[in-house]
Amino acid sequence: MTHAFHPTTLREYDIRGIIGETLGDADAYAIGRGFGTLIRRAGGSRVTVGYDGRVSSPVLEEALVRGLGDSGIHAVRIGMGATPMLYYAEMTQGVDGGIQITGSHNPANYNGFKMVFQHRPFFGEDIQTLGKMAAAGDWDDGSAGSEKIDILDAYVARLVEGFDGKAFRIGWDAGNGATGPALEKLVKLLPGEHYTLFTEVDGNFPNHHPDPTEEKNLADLKALVAEKKLDFGIAFDGDGDRIGAIDGEGRVIWGDQLLMIFAEAVLKDVPGATIIADVKASQALYDRIAELGGKPLMWKTGHSLIKSKMKETDSPLAGEMSGHIFFKHQYYGYDDALYGAVRLIRAATTLGKSVTQLRSDMPAMINTPEMRFQVDESRKFAVVDEVLARLKAAGAQVNDTDGARVNTPDGWWLLRASNTQDVLVARAEARDEAGLSRLMAQIDDQLAQSGIKRGPQAGH
Repeated sequence: MTHAFHPTTLREYDIRGIIGETLGDADAYAIGRGFGTLIRRAGGSRVTVGYDGRVSSPVLEEALVRGLGDSGIHAVRIGMGATPMLYYAEMTQGVDGGIQITGSHNPANYNGFKMVFQHRPFFGEDIQTLGKMAAAGDWDDGSAGSEKIDILDAYVARLVEGFDGKAFRIGWDAGNGATGPALEKLVKLLPGEHYTLFTEVDGNFPNHHPDPTEEKNLADLKALVAEKKLDFGIAFDGDGDRIGAIDGEGRVIWGDQLLMIFAEAVLKDVPGATIIADVKASQALYDRIAELGGKPLMWKTGHSLIKSKMKETDSPLAGEMSGHIFFKHQYYGYDDALYGAVRLIRAATTLGKSVTQLRSDMPAMINTPEMRFQVDESRKFAVVDEVLARLKAAGAQVNDTDGARVNTPDGWWLLRASNTQDVLVARAEARDEAGLSRLMAQIDDQLAQSGIKRGPQAGH
């Protein structure tokens, strides 16, 4: 028996597709067979399985569990919940791996799979291996059952373990995503006043799209914080591994700005530690980490790549512009937005300032949002290589950790190829509008030399 995956579904960090078009239950079964086989060959026997609130998730879960069983792997099924709850189960339930069925922050008709293999990220070549195994029918045969367990209460209790935060008045927006049930339990364990929005899980996302990195999706939260005069607000993406935040004045606190707050609190406890951020993060963040006595490390974008780098450098904290925040300090090192929210309360308490004050204290930088524009898949990496070659030949100050990040007297600009879509990503940051315009002109000039024009914005 063999299986061919649609060529667009096997991504760098996960498997993802459109239900009924590029992804279905036959794919889920094949993933179970392949992943189960790899676990078994590594001496394992148990894998935990969870799924998000999408309409298609239960059917995929059934097929995935069947595939694991037919490879001789026992499935520990935790049911519907956030991706970090699956990570928590994988860490604590004596299993050899974990699979979360989730479409993350994609539209309702998408779904996919995020995987953990013996406590490490399963990505890149690992995912391509599943494709090769399926094409060859290289699967072990076996017969194993499954069990259902409920870990929601244990997971939520772990979020507040060691909690030392003060009482705040907070607004929360679950966006009808998978964090809803955990959030309802979490706010009951926290001091202060809490107002929640859209905690009912609904895979059609009737109120707004659950992606807190797009400011338009924070409109309801901003209205709630303003109406109730709350201290700050927190929002989550569809599967709960990315956090968004606004202060009491409704200003967005972006991923790199949250990391600035978290870094100050963590470095009080772990002086001199390495703090990791991705190449899209503000220079103000790297400068602040250094100023606080930490070691700033710029690394590649992608949650799996960041987790791997954290292990390598023994970093207690890392984060991405996209709102993935990773706490190894007092936690497990994976991206958990609910835990990040708890740590924001604790950080404001530790630092003795309101979240609004912490946001106001940050240097005023003028920057673009993440600009994403369509480029043919076959050209996206080549364009970045061409840009890098020209910049280096011209003697520019360029960092090629992940694409081209160029420092100039005005500030910096970035051009990189997305690992998951046929898009190029650009971002620029300057001290004033005139400087930002000059940086954008440099980006457009480099693109033009490679025959590319910045087109309309592409979604995530």
